[in-house]
Amino acid sequence: MRKYFFYALIAVFLIGSYFFFAKKSEVNKQETKQEAIVLKAHSDTFNQSINQLVNTYLSVKDAFVEEDTSMIKSKNIEFIKQLEALNLSELAKDSSGIFETVNMTKTDILANANSLLQQKDITEMRRDFSALTDVMYPTFFNAIKYEGPVLYLQNCPMAFNDTEPANWISNNKEIVNPYLGKHHPKYHSGMLNCGEIKDTIKSK
Repeated sequence: MRKYFFYALIAVFLIGSYFFFAKKSEVNKQETKQEAIVLKAHSDTFNQSINQLVNTYLSVKDAFVEEDTSMIKSKNIEFIKQLEALNLSELAKDSSGIFETVNMTKTDILANANSLLQQKDITEMRRDFSALTDVMYPTFFNAIKYEGPVLYLQNCPMAFNDTEPANWISNNKEIVNPYLGKHHPKYHSGMLNCGEIKDTIKSK
């Protein structure tokens, strides 16, 4: 009797082990599949074009810090060319209206960038830059499902007339304010670090 009981215990143990490891293997496969889906949504070519566009935007932002209007317009022209050349064809495969949303957002960004080119006063240029930034984030970055390096949405509470706030995007946590800059007529460089991080822009 004990002999049969012993064999029965072994059988139960083996059956239990089989189902345990089979279940664990199935879960691991499911997790691997989920990770593979999340890892990457876009081609390397698309992501490189977005990163290039972001880097040129950052160059425009840095030119505002220096209050160099010639450099602002030069980098802004480069930004416009890159945005116009942005190939969105792979987004057309998405059935949730992403392609249409990004196209409309692209048009809005271009409108503000082109308006900036027409301005002679740096304050008006900054207003167009602010409007451009507000279209880029959150709408543009969210719509394309941004996959580039971590960026930061930063805010100055007194960008215009000491009372109107404005945002900009940076690749650095340090606040270097493009609205008050290094050569502000009232504050000089005293408010260069005025502002705060409002959000983190990163791959989801």
